[in-house]
Amino acid sequence: MSQVERNSAGSTAGAGAHGPSSGAAAGASGGVPSPGGTLSSLGLGANLDTEVGKLVVDMGLATSTEIEFCREQQKQSSDPNQRSLADLLVEHSFITVNQAKRIKGQLDVRKGSSQIPGYELIKEVGRGAMAKVYKARQVSLDRIVAVKVLPKKLSENREFVDRFYAEGKAAARLSHPNIVQAIDVGSTPDGVYHYFVMEYIEGKTLYDMMQPPPAGDGHAFSEAEALDVTIQIADALAHSHERGLIHRDVKPKNIILTPGGVAKLTDLGLARAQDDKAAAESEAGKAYGTPYYISPEQIRGEVDIDYRADIYSLGATMYHLVTGRPPFEADTPSAVMHKHLKHPLKPPDHINTALSAGVSEVIEVAMAKKREDRYASTRDLLEDLKAVQSGESPTHARRSVNLDALKQLEETGKTVDLTPAGSGPSMWAQPLVLALLGVAGISVLINLIFLVVMMVRG
Repeated sequence: MSQVERNSAGSTAGAGAHGPSSGAAAGASGGVPSPGGTLSSLGLGANLDTEVGKLVVDMGLATSTEIEFCREQQKQSSDPNQRSLADLLVEHSFITVNQAKRIKGQLDVRKGSSQIPGYELIKEVGRGAMAKVYKARQVSLDRIVAVKVLPKKLSENREFVDRFYAEGKAAARLSHPNIVQAIDVGSTPDGVYHYFVMEYIEGKTLYDMMQPPPAGDGHAFSEAEALDVTIQIADALAHSHERGLIHRDVKPKNIILTPGGVAKLTDLGLARAQDDKAAAESEAGKAYGTPYYISPEQIRGEVDIDYRADIYSLGATMYHLVTGRPPFEADTPSAVMHKHLKHPLKPPDHINTALSAGVSEVIEVAMAKKREDRYASTRDLLEDLKAVQSGESPTHARRSVNLDALKQLEETGKTVDLTPAGSGPSMWAQPLVLALLGVAGISVLINLIFLVVMMVRG
């Protein structure tokens, strides 16, 4: 679940396009909606003016100057039934009726958030199957944060609640510039809602950036961009792995890129301590992860999942960045996972021929089917990524390939053919050539003997 804020500019602009006609229609009909009209029926009466004014500015729908203008209009009104601020904002086309409905929805959210002590929810910025994420204000420190709230229906499920708190505790163990920082976790006084407070990040997920318009930006990552992002996330994962924590769900949707180019790893909902045997055994035989990026051992539901599962998923994520598509695609999730298990990986430089050989080598080693064939540590992966970024060879990846060749020799007792593909045996090893050389040699020897004999007789 990403806490990235969705870009509302498109929807705002679309609603705003209808603003002038709505305003003109109101004016033509002899003024503004009467009390008890459209906005009053929404519950946006004058008693909510302070909250409406603050929220409209927070949502970027109107400026403080426009709010003050409408307040002056209120003061000058002779109507005993004072017009609400929302009515006046619509009348002067500062907001539309649809936007007023959104404001009412956000006010309802804030009303519910009054149960979350110390935080004021501003607006929803993301949602998934397991939670909604809100942009919020931490009252005590007057700072913007993100609050993930578990839906009421899931709050009744002990498994979901336990996993929710486990995410907060896992995030609290980590402190790294490329990992979204945990701040707080808890429940409302009545126990109805559970929440997780974290650092608020301005940016978009890699997934949203790659999605074609209008859903996303349609951004195609260059090799340099992909390397920069992957290096940052590899560093974050190394930090996590060295503290015994496995993410288990590394993917484009869980990586946020800020406008300044900082990559942030988020959503530790599936994170697990590597030494947590009880949790591992309870999940045995179950595939936890996302089909497009999941490692083979996670698909098999193995108990002893370790850091190499994250290395595989990061490799799959980088594959998607540099090729524009996931490593394996199929009609169903199970078919995709089957390919992770059985199908050979098409080298990324066969899809994007502009890629350097080094990038392809790194990805292929990271995504080896057998985890023993992957990088020995996340730090080794990080070193290779930095080497490729500097124009050098990925030494750990190449060492891994050489070790595979030696392992084959040890297991089979046969030499490993290092001859480049497509080249045949040397011409000097051909039987016909050897026979001709033998005949030529005998002929030379006979001629030498004959010459010696002639010289002796003479």
